[in-house]
Amino acid sequence: MKGSMLSVAAAATLLLACARQALAEPLATDDGYRGVWYANQASGDAYRYKYSGGMATYPHQHAPIAVYCPQVEKTFFVYGGTTARVASDKQRLLHMVSCFDHRRRTLPRPRILLDKQTSDAHDNPVLAVDVAGHLWVFSPSHGTGRPSYIHRSVRPYDIAEFERVAETNFSYPQPWQLGERGFLLLHTRYGGRDVEVKARRSLAIWTSKDGRRWDAPRALAGIAQGCYQVSWTNGRRVGTAFNHHPPPLGLNGRANLYYVQTDDAGATWTTAAGEEIELPVTEAENPALVYDSVREKKLVYLKDINFDADGRPVILFLTSGGYEAGPKNDPRTWQTARWTGTTWERRVLTTSDNNYDHGSLYIEADGAWRVIAPTEDGPQRGNPGGEVVVWTSGDQGVTWKRVKQLTANSEYNHTFIRRPLNADPDFYALWADGHGREASPSRLYFTDRDGTRVWRLPEKMNEDEATVRP
Repeated sequence: MKGSMLSVAAAATLLLACARQALAEPLATDDGYRGVWYANQASGDAYRYKYSGGMATYPHQHAPIAVYCPQVEKTFFVYGGTTARVASDKQRLLHMVSCFDHRRRTLPRPRILLDKQTSDAHDNPVLAVDVAGHLWVFSPSHGTGRPSYIHRSVRPYDIAEFERVAETNFSYPQPWQLGERGFLLLHTRYGGRDVEVKARRSLAIWTSKDGRRWDAPRALAGIAQGCYQVSWTNGRRVGTAFNHHPPPLGLNGRANLYYVQTDDAGATWTTAAGEEIELPVTEAENPALVYDSVREKKLVYLKDINFDADGRPVILFLTSGGYEAGPKNDPRTWQTARWTGTTWERRVLTTSDNNYDHGSLYIEADGAWRVIAPTEDGPQRGNPGGEVVVWTSGDQGVTWKRVKQLTANSEYNHTFIRRPLNADPDFYALWADGHGREASPSRLYFTDRDGTRVWRLPEKMNEDEATVRP
């Protein structure tokens, strides 16, 4: 397999950054769970922004943000918190770490890992857990203007104290811990930096056996002006679905759907059919193409990816007529693409009212498919998010049943419903809310698999931990 290699000087820079580890010290606690509010690109219309709202669990290109660890019966999670106490305060992004104790049904006060000195929720953190139980938090940057960091917990399954392992730069991280094979970090590099791809945003691969010494990054894909991706693992295989920024829309365009996978921790990559693909992928027409949306004059917004019991990928995505908010670009159509073993089969799930409505796809042990997503109109109609709905399919996406609406009559839109890795039924989805058009408080929520109820994480804690009543 071919791939562009990092220069010796750049590799040395990373090694030096890794060598300058910050001394570990206990993390400060916050007195409650408060998410960051964020907006991007003013639109000058009734919707105010291209997208905006409560962004504690944004964006979907950051995964995983939560991991269930059966060894200690806890779900560990990270999110974008804030220094703001009320809506009028200036937002500043804090990287927060916490956990849900399933046995005791308690939440501790969240820990403050990092003040990113920005309000940009694109810097929100992600999480991995190694075979020894150490938590690894990857803190990205939106582009190259700020540093990115890797931190490791001093003790296994513990959020109290972290050491800084590296100061470097990466965007949109998706770190997959693959047991003894180590880490595979899928991420974005801006300006073709270090991977010699002309696209403004190139997808890249970083691997490490121990999380401290990283191999030179390799380019995965860079089509037109660049790509976005969503990825997942079933413990052995890592698959990634990506789109690209087509001309003439540039970075506001998202078109086509592609898929590649690796069964050897990133050494080689194939299509779903098993055809080895040469990296980097730089042409719009290539063997990884799943759906050609350009021909249909549709944009593609990635949502999630998962695997069935046979290791075959299923991709959740949304198509739209344009990037701006508002009904002129309807319908926003939720779809799945399933690899049958011989072909990609696309099916329609439902519609919603914004490109940035985001939910998660679950494929359960009995073969049932479940989507938890804000597909019902919310109080700020036409802005990202809405009211949260559970959908299920018993025939691999051919038909869908609207099982339950989890939220109703909400004050704010619920946004970016996220799936933990190895999700336990008691803590099945995590998300935040926020006003769709103006700065507001943002609260965090979770639900169980059956949608028994929605629990709001405490915004203000007077004790060191809070009990979550069944």
